[in-house]
Amino acid sequence: MSQTERVYSYSAVLMGSPILLKLFGHNEALASDVFRLIKQYEDLLTVNRAQSQVMSINHAAGRQAVDVSRPVFELIKCAKAASMLPGSAFNLAIGPLVKRWKIGFKGDSVPPADEIAALLPLTRPENVVLDEAALTVFLTQPNMEIDLGAIAKGYIADRVRDFLQRQGVEQGLINLGGNVQTLGSPEGGWSIGLKKPFAQADALIGSLEVENKSVVTSGVYERYFEQDGRRYHHILDPRTGYPLDNELESVTVISAQSIDGDIWTTLLYGMGVKKGCAALRNRPDIEAIFVTGQREVILSSATLFRFTLFDKAYRLTTGSTA
Repeated sequence: MSQTERVYSYSAVLMGSPILLKLFGHNEALASDVFRLIKQYEDLLTVNRAQSQVMSINHAAGRQAVDVSRPVFELIKCAKAASMLPGSAFNLAIGPLVKRWKIGFKGDSVPPADEIAALLPLTRPENVVLDEAALTVFLTQPNMEIDLGAIAKGYIADRVRDFLQRQGVEQGLINLGGNVQTLGSPEGGWSIGLKKPFAQADALIGSLEVENKSVVTSGVYERYFEQDGRRYHHILDPRTGYPLDNELESVTVISAQSIDGDIWTTLLYGMGVKKGCAALRNRPDIEAIFVTGQREVILSSATLFRFTLFDKAYRLTTGSTA
């Protein structure tokens, strides 16, 4: 970015995260409109308050189908499709397990194995029944709960980008706490830091430069607790009901749509590095950066971004050589 370009930053706390908006012009009214839009979508999609369309679906589980708006229906449909992929680590119906583990909230502890076994049948995505014509959602089992937390930020980031484009904004950035969506290409591109897991908040492994792309990072260091010398993080494996256990500490996905970043960070967590890189060979529109516990930084490929390594304690490789 050249010295002549002045960037104006606006911030708010929404969806439980600090939200950052960057514009190349001073426009508080536009920033207010953006934050209002985010709040509207948060109210629509959240499970963290009593009243929302998603909570209405959960409250009616096992009893009746619930009418929803078109955006909510489309998002649930997208989340179900990702959940139904063979061996998918993404699961929109994982709500009962998330609630029981409480990772990142007060009272988190390892649930008894029999409780996890009892909750697993309530997390089957095929039991989320969608009626396209009527725009209804029905959870067939009592006590089922859908949770769009793994996909909502990406969806909202994309809607903010669309809104800014309609307002004639050619260059900008929105950061929804881990989901970054960029517009345009300032000189040198947008520079986004790659966090060092389990380190100080400002410690970076490196940075990536992107233009007109979304960057989504999900890491096991974001929310976790320790019990009996073992660490339990918030990325649960829907197949077992326990946190995913592999070599990964973070996955960053670079894509045009932030919602794809949300879905693919979770899918890739479940696959691990080798299978993940193989899967991405069929998706030239999506690339990933894997950070492992062995201090490796593995790029699936690097045509959508440029990566610079800062921390020499890490070894940089590409998926073809990993």
